Amino acid sequence: MTDFEWSAEYTKKQPVKTVGITLFLIGRYLFAAFFLYGFWHKLVKEWLWTDLMHQYFTLRFSELDPGSFQALYLEYFAIPLAMPIAWIVTIGELIIGICLVLGLSVRVNAAFALFLVLNFAAGGYYNLTLPPFMIYSVLMMLLPSGQWLGMDRKLHEKYPDSLWFR
Repeated sequence: MTDFEWSAEYTKKQPVKTVGITLFLIGRYLFAAFFLYGFWHKLVKEWLWTDLMHQYFTLRFSELDPGSFQALYLEYFAIPLAMPIAWIVTIGELIIGICLVLGLSVRVNAAFALFLVLNFAAGGYYNLTLPPFMIYSVLMMLLPSGQWLGMDRKLHEKYPDSLWFR
């Protein structure tokens, strides 16, 4: 568990640490907002009940070098499973976003976010925004931000052996 606490006394003793934790938490909320926006976008664009994901995968496949890892990933995995992937990504973004806002199972959800982002890259959707998301996912897996602000602290006290709330 962390020794950090939200109090004026602690802030006076550890101002740099408090500022660092505050900035990290702001990053966590921005990260969550990105995933919640991704969920909302896919929901209103009807990705869950149309072939839109399949269309995106097929278009991206046509733009890639044949035989590349990304092309093979799309051809043999993503395109045939476009509808289940649309559901996993969309509902996954919702779960990740909500849990990061609540500080609930932050480390587990950061790992899930990293999994999704790595799959985006594997599908040929790599751009300069992905490395920061990958790095921040790893940082959220390493640092106890759900214990600094969120439900993880109380749940860890109640279930100290659970990996979900560390």
